[in-house]
Amino acid sequence: MEYKYAFENLEVWQIARNLTVSIYKSTTDYPEYEKYGLVNQLRRASISICSNLAEGNARTSALDRAHFFQIAYSSTMEVINQLIISNDLEYVSEIKLNEYREIIEKLSNKINALHKSQLNKNSRSR
Repeated sequence: MEYKYAFENLEVWQIARNLTVSIYKSTTDYPEYEKYGLVNQLRRASISICSNLAEGNARTSALDRAHFFQIAYSSTMEVINQLIISNDLEYVSEIKLNEYREIIEKLSNKINALHKSQLNKNSRSR
């Protein structure tokens, strides 16, 4: 598949995108009263991961890119936190939580690597 924008070629963005779609699908099973609470928070945090990876990839300076990748990482931690709480509230099964943990571990490692590479580029360019 050919992509129009450079960020679409990033494996890390593709993982984050798939995670977001999965979050959207799984949150449809949450109680209606969580629509503006946990459902909204989870969806916004997962979209934030993809969006910050895309925006960071479009930045021209390594320091700017690193900043957006750090925000994407922070949003990833927000998502896992909310999934843990969802499990505590029995909205997400232990099995599903562990599946999400595996995806998020892979995703967070890749985001961290991107972040560090940009910081290294910045320090070399000084």
